[in-house]
Amino acid sequence: MIYGPDRNGSGNIMKHRRIFWQIFPSYILITFLSVVAIAWYGSESQRALYQEQVVDGLQARLGLIENYIRDRLISGDTTGLDTWCKEQGRKAATRLTVVLPSGQVIADSHDNPAVMDNHSARPEIRLALDSGQGLVSRYSLTEKKQFMYLAKALRRDGDLLGIVRVSLPLTIVDRAMSAIGERMVYSGLVVALIASLLGLWISRRISFPLERLRLGAGKFAQGELNQKLEVSDVDEIGGLAEAMNQMAGQLNQRINTITEERREKDAILASMAEGVMAVDMGEKIIGINAAAARFFDIQPEKAYRRILQEVVRNVALQQLVSKIIRSKNSEEVEITLDTGNGRRVLQALGSILKDAQGEAIGAVVVFNDVTKIRELENLRRDFVANASHELRTPITSIKGFVETLLDGAMANPDDLQRFLKIIDRHAGRLNSIVEDLLNLSRIEQGVDITFENCRMKEILENAVQSCEISARAKKMTINIECPPDISGRVNPVLLELAFVNLIDNAIKYSDEGAPVIITGRKSGPEAEFAVIDKGKGIGEEHLDRIFERFYRVDKARSREQGGTGLGLAIVKHIVLAHKGRVEVKSNPGQGSTFFIRIPL
Repeated sequence: MIYGPDRNGSGNIMKHRRIFWQIFPSYILITFLSVVAIAWYGSESQRALYQEQVVDGLQARLGLIENYIRDRLISGDTTGLDTWCKEQGRKAATRLTVVLPSGQVIADSHDNPAVMDNHSARPEIRLALDSGQGLVSRYSLTEKKQFMYLAKALRRDGDLLGIVRVSLPLTIVDRAMSAIGERMVYSGLVVALIASLLGLWISRRISFPLERLRLGAGKFAQGELNQKLEVSDVDEIGGLAEAMNQMAGQLNQRINTITEERREKDAILASMAEGVMAVDMGEKIIGINAAAARFFDIQPEKAYRRILQEVVRNVALQQLVSKIIRSKNSEEVEITLDTGNGRRVLQALGSILKDAQGEAIGAVVVFNDVTKIRELENLRRDFVANASHELRTPITSIKGFVETLLDGAMANPDDLQRFLKIIDRHAGRLNSIVEDLLNLSRIEQGVDITFENCRMKEILENAVQSCEISARAKKMTINIECPPDISGRVNPVLLELAFVNLIDNAIKYSDEGAPVIITGRKSGPEAEFAVIDKGKGIGEEHLDRIFERFYRVDKARSREQGGTGLGLAIVKHIVLAHKGRVEVKSNPGQGSTFFIRIPL
C-alpha cells in the first residue's frame, strides 16, 4: 500500500489499491446482491403463491360448509353445531368458527366456545360485517400461531344470521418456504461460487496485464527503456502496451541524444581553462564548470540553485551580475580574489542568457585567469624600471666624468688618472650588467644547453676554485661536504655558474673570517645541495622576491660590492633549466642557506 500526496498537492493522504482488489470484490458484491435479490424476489413470489393457494383452500372449505351452517342457523338448532365443527375441522385440518352477529362464538373446532372471547373486534369479523367477507393474516392469541383467516357473513333475505370463519395456520407456508429457502441458498452458493471463480478469472485476466504494464512502467521510470512490454491479447491493454513501447523507444532515443549532448557540453565546460557561471533572473546559480568552482573555491553540487550572494562573497561579481540582468547588456570587469595561494585576478565577461525563444532567462559570465599576465606585466614594468636605473647609473657616471675631462681635467695628470679609473670601473659594471642580461636571456630561451653525465663534487670544486681569490681576501674558508659518487645528467658550465653566484654572494654578505659550507646528498631521485653562510641574513619580507631581476635587499651595499642584481635570477633559471627548484631559508643576523634540488 502506497501513501502519497494527492494530485492537487494539498498533502492529503490518498489510499491506493491494486486494480484486482477493485474489480474482484466489486464483481463478488454484484454477484452477491444479484443472488440475494433473485432469492428474495423468488421467495416472496413463492410465498405469495403459497398464500394464494391457502386462500383458495379456505375458499373451497368455506364453500363446503357455509350452506350447512346457514341452515342450522335458520332452524335455530345450534346445539350440535360445535360438535360438528370439531369433527369437520379435524377431517379438513382446518379451524372452523361460527360467530353470532353479536360476536359470541357458538362453535369452534379447536376450542370451547364458552370460554372464548367475543370476536366482534376481530379484523376478519369486522370486514365480514362491513363487506360480507374478510380475509386477514394475523397472529392468533388463542392458538399462539400465525393464521390466515377467511370470514363470511351468512344472511337470509338481507338479515344477518351469523358469521362463519375458516382458518389455516401459515406454518405450512413457512415450512414450504424453509425447504425452498434451503434449496435456494444451496443454489445461490453454487451460483456465487461459479460467479466468483468466473470473476476471479476475469479480474486476473484484466489485472495481470495491467500489473505487467505497471511493473514495466516502473522500469521505464528507472531508466530501463530498452526492455519491451508484453503485448496482451486484450485489445485495449495490448494497444496500451504497444503505445508504451513506442513511447519508451522514443524517450530512450531522445534521452540518449540529450545525454550525449550534455556529456559533450559538460566535457567542453570541464576542459575549459576559462570559468563559466550561469544564473537565472533571480540570481540563483543554474550552472558552473570546474574552473569557475576552482576559482571561487566552491563545490558545484552545493552551489546549484543557491543565490549567488550566498555562494560567492565578491561584491564586484555580484554587481556585475545584477547590472547584466538589469540592463540586459554585456559587461566586462576585472575581479580580484584573495586566496590562500595569494591574490588572483580574473577578467569577467558577462552577457544576458536567453532561451530558444530569445527570452532572457538569466546571465552567463566567463572568467579568464589573467593573474600570470598581470604578474608578467608588473615584472616587465619592474624590469624596465630596474634595468633603466641600473644602466643609467654607470652611464651617467661615465658621461659625467668624460665631460669633466673634456672641460680641462685632462690637463691635470692626477685627475686624469683618477677619472679614467672611475670610468673604467663603471664601464666594467655596465659590461657585467649587459653580460648577465645576455646570460639570463640565453638560459631562459634554452639556447645551446646540452646535458652530460657529470660528478657533482667536481662541479662544486670548480665553483669553489673560481671564488677562491675573493674568499682569501676576506680570510674565509669554504668547506665541501659531498659524497664523490653523486652524479647526474646536467650542464656543468651552467650549474657551476649557479654555484659560483651563490658562493660569491655568501662571501660578499658575510663578515671577514666567517666560514661558508657547501653540502650535497642524495634525496630519493634528486640531488640536494646547500650553500650555507653565517652572514647578516635576509628578512622574511624579502624571501619571496630575492630571485627577481634587479631585486636587492640592501641596494646601496650591493652596488658598492659590484653586484648587478641578476645573480640570483640567473641561479633560478639555471635550476629551472635542469627541471629543479631553488629555495632559501634565512633569518636576520643568523646567516642564510640556499638549497638547490635537481633530478638525477
